[in-house]
Amino acid sequence: MTAAARSAPPPRHCREAGGVTAVALVADDGAAVPLDADRWVGAPTAEDGSLLDRCCGPVLDVGCGPGRLVAALAAAGVPALGVDVAPGAVRLARARGADAVVASVFSPLPLTGRWGTVLLADGNVGIGGRPAALLARVAALLRPGGRLLVELDPPGSPTWSFRARLARDGVPSG
Repeated sequence: MTAAARSAPPPRHCREAGGVTAVALVADDGAAVPLDADRWVGAPTAEDGSLLDRCCGPVLDVGCGPGRLVAALAAAGVPALGVDVAPGAVRLARARGADAVVASVFSPLPLTGRWGTVLLADGNVGIGGRPAALLARVAALLRPGGRLLVELDPPGSPTWSFRARLARDGVPSG
């Protein structure tokens, strides 16, 4: 992974002056949990670079969001595809120069059984709400000897579960 690929800024329309819109999950009791949206649309961090250095192509970035990781791989010349269910996220990933498709990881995908690496970064091991089903699907996507790279919180990090809705700049959506 080149230093340029690690530090490439996101496209201008991915950010606003001073960062992105403040985004949080708001629980039914009103408690808000801020989400680090700046990280998702920003340039890959040193920690991201360490993760990406472990990738063997072709790479499938599951839940690629706005594409910081898949775009960095593409900039480094590593064949990669992002997959996300959010059309807006896929548009942002493509604007960064990434190949990305709007799809669920549980849908038919290209290169099934031939991916060298599958990425589950940014807590994406929770996609679908059933980690065991997701991991079984990833196993079917990988070629023999392929690798799954999962990003997890450090040991001792709190875990929690609650019902919430998304809020932007303090205004709940939906």
